[in-house]
Amino acid sequence: MAKAKNNEWLLVIDRVPQRGSWNMAVDDFLFHSLPEAPLTYLRFYCWQRPTVSLGYSQKMRRVVDLKFCEEQGIDIVRRMTGGKLVLHHKEVTYSICSSDGETFSSKLIDSYRLISEALMQGLRRMGLEPYLADAPPKSYLRGNLPCFSYPARNEVEVNGKKIIGSAQKRTGSRFIQHGSIPLEDDEGLLNSVSFHKGEENLLRKTSLSQLLGKAVSFDWAVEHFISGISEFFQAKLTPKIFDDTEKKAILRIEKERYANKDWTFNWKSGDL
Repeated sequence: MAKAKNNEWLLVIDRVPQRGSWNMAVDDFLFHSLPEAPLTYLRFYCWQRPTVSLGYSQKMRRVVDLKFCEEQGIDIVRRMTGGKLVLHHKEVTYSICSSDGETFSSKLIDSYRLISEALMQGLRRMGLEPYLADAPPKSYLRGNLPCFSYPARNEVEVNGKKIIGSAQKRTGSRFIQHGSIPLEDDEGLLNSVSFHKGEENLLRKTSLSQLLGKAVSFDWAVEHFISGISEFFQAKLTPKIFDDTEKKAILRIEKERYANKDWTFNWKSGDL
């Protein structure tokens, strides 16, 4: 267990599915609104329709089948964090934004592991037996396979398959980590949006419904993750509702970045 320095966290739960650009803008807003004093936001959200998200530095033309996405109405967004392609569909997405360096450590690898351990506490409450993954092959780190092809070091596996894929960004004492937790199998669609269609590596993922042998709802899963995370960090969670001023700020971030093709397609770097 890890004791939070600031025992009171702010909890945001977006139960209504939102567009991908809005989801990314909210995470961006929370990260940049962190004060110097220790504060932590815990957020859970879901997606209005299937959305591909790219790591901040990824070259779109190397990883995404743009024609397929356009034909099928699949959105594409670029994250503020690094990492590889993720297809967000039938899932729970979590994010943790914090300026509490004492609780989470100042090192990416340590805070990443702590958050994975807290998420595993939620999975155990569901009756699963998760564990931390070892480092993936070097070929995966250098290549363009999707996020769920292999677990990264200290990501979460169950029964030899990846159940949570995460990415983190740090600036000074502040960090954001967000990640995808599939509720249902979307392997066929993931194959279709990726240029690496049909590769055997894509079978290294699983979902909560597959593991538990029953349908799992967003609300049920979130309830278990909230319990596990608050127990692990011994944190008190206080609901956070955005006011009108905050919503306007999020909309501005969405317009400037996540709904902006220059940002998404990264034209300035010569990606397309």
